[in-house]
Amino acid sequence: MTQSLFIEIGVEELPAIPLLKILDNIRTSWQNILKKNSLECEFEFYYTPRRLVLMHKSMPITQSSSIIELVGPPLNVAMQDGKPTQAGIGFAAKCGVSFDSLTTREEKGREVLFYSNTVNGKETVSLLEGMLLEWINSMAFGKMMRWASRSDEFIRPIRWLQVRFGNNVVPVELFGVKSGAATFVHRMVNTNSIKVPDTTLYEDILKNGAVILKPDNRKALILADFDDIEQTQSVEIERDEDLLAEVVAITENPKALLGTFDAGFLRLPPEVIITSMKEHQRYFPVFKNGKLSNNFVVVSNAVTDDYSKVIEGNQRVLKPRLTDALFFYDNDLKRGLSIEGLEKVQFMDGLGSLKDKIDREEKIALYLVEKYSDKFDRKLDILKPLMSEAMRLAKADLTSEMVYEFTELQGLMGYYYATALGKETEICEAIKEQYMPVGEGAELPGALFSAIVAMAIKLDTILGLFSVGKIPTGSKDPFALRRAVNGIVRILVKYDLPFDIKSTISDLSLNYQSFDLENLSSFIIERIYKSIDANPSIITSVLASGERDVCEIFKKALALNSIVSRDDFKNISSTFKRVANISCDSGKTEVNTALFSQNEEKELYNEFTAVSNASYDSYEKKLGALFGLKNSLDTYFDNVMVNSDDEVLKLNRQATIGAIYNSFKSIADIKEITI
Repeated sequence: MTQSLFIEIGVEELPAIPLLKILDNIRTSWQNILKKNSLECEFEFYYTPRRLVLMHKSMPITQSSSIIELVGPPLNVAMQDGKPTQAGIGFAAKCGVSFDSLTTREEKGREVLFYSNTVNGKETVSLLEGMLLEWINSMAFGKMMRWASRSDEFIRPIRWLQVRFGNNVVPVELFGVKSGAATFVHRMVNTNSIKVPDTTLYEDILKNGAVILKPDNRKALILADFDDIEQTQSVEIERDEDLLAEVVAITENPKALLGTFDAGFLRLPPEVIITSMKEHQRYFPVFKNGKLSNNFVVVSNAVTDDYSKVIEGNQRVLKPRLTDALFFYDNDLKRGLSIEGLEKVQFMDGLGSLKDKIDREEKIALYLVEKYSDKFDRKLDILKPLMSEAMRLAKADLTSEMVYEFTELQGLMGYYYATALGKETEICEAIKEQYMPVGEGAELPGALFSAIVAMAIKLDTILGLFSVGKIPTGSKDPFALRRAVNGIVRILVKYDLPFDIKSTISDLSLNYQSFDLENLSSFIIERIYKSIDANPSIITSVLASGERDVCEIFKKALALNSIVSRDDFKNISSTFKRVANISCDSGKTEVNTALFSQNEEKELYNEFTAVSNASYDSYEKKLGALFGLKNSLDTYFDNVMVNSDDEVLKLNRQATIGAIYNSFKSIADIKEITI
């Protein structure tokens, strides 16, 4: 039999971001607790700023009965001379019964002691308090609170509790709060508890009290308001999903409202205004004709017939923030870009100051500019001074008042200040894009000049930290070195830049104290495995060929993967595995055509020669031609005895097969491929 189960845990306002981070875990945890207690059933989980709610339409009234079966020692070990041995007595004690209560049965041809017992399930109501406490304790919010004289902790104080089986109140106590039959609605409607006579009326009671229980419904209301504002005001609201989720989590009665600020603040870079609004006030930016307007949208939680006071209040709050930002901006423009002071800011123990880091980054950037000079339209004697200036200005905004206030705008403010100072466009863009890409799939620098700046900064961080032993271990990567390597790899592939891992790392390492370069090379190769969407054995086969240039590894692996992924590849792979196996046994590499004694030898060699002498505009086409030798190879293997009794013929035939294998190996070692 089943019965509805309703649980409401009432709290003081929950912090949105910690809650949103663990939402999935909250649901999963309760699901696991139900399973653990043999009470699995469908349920719904909802939240508002002041409550966590679980609803079960059909909760089992009792746990399912279970049968316990235990197999003990063989009877001849458990009993001797008609009396139980220590082994038999120990098994009985384990089962919690007397020895005489045990039975026997046959197991694998031997008679053994056996115990079986049916355990009746417990009533659900007797389990709920323990289950809820376990659920509460599983919520890893991070920082927790204690209140009153209690020693236990939760993210916020618990103020009321409902645990209702059907409509009956289950006597449960959490954090000193006993379960009842009442809830609380919006504080602006009623500060007293509201009786819930029937749990089926719960959602309506909340709605009448200006509380929308379901997050999806609150989100829908906000978006509907957005649509209305956009249509009536001819504007576009930035629908930031993360900010929207946060606003949904902090409102019970959401209402989107359009506010304004002094148009004079639009002199600020738009990102400054947007950051100030979103990060500090949870306002949504508003655009008109593709440009930031002097409007914002705030989502109110108030209950009122006149929202004008709410709008005025939020406008008053925003004004001093923008006033401060404009003050910082003007001061920074007067000061200009300078790295003065960064020599006093330590980057990392053993790696000196930020000024020292800038010096190292500049050396790397100049090395890369020279390495890739043929990729630029400008001459090297023009590029080098530009690159030096870009590297020396890249971190100059770290000393600005604006970045001190809004650290997330570093790089971007440098771009605006450099632009205001009339710096070259390449320098300004490079300063803005120096941290790209900021994550997996994130945008890459838009020009090669910017890409080199971004690579130089990442390479210095990687080389520097490896040189002082700050190497990622396991899942720990506190300095995001894996992300840095991923970024470098993506940049190299996008701009098709040659980058031999061993030689380039060796060249650049001269500016650092000695460390294990092979360890760093392996670290980079490990990230390449993660970056290429291909069977790992394909990447292994490319690396086994000796290739260490990042872009070439990508090109070869993707070309080989396109062929290996075909449905017919299994049919041809056995032929080329045989080619690899024969070649590994051969030490001879030169083929003497005068020793060919069968037509199949001549035909295979002539076809292979034509394939190897042809030119190809892609690795895929060359591999396709080499794999196209399958029919000739099959005919060869069917009719030609490679391991001839004549040692001279044997070695020559092995050399023929070896030549084919080596042509493959210029791209990938085919023996490493597993499918």
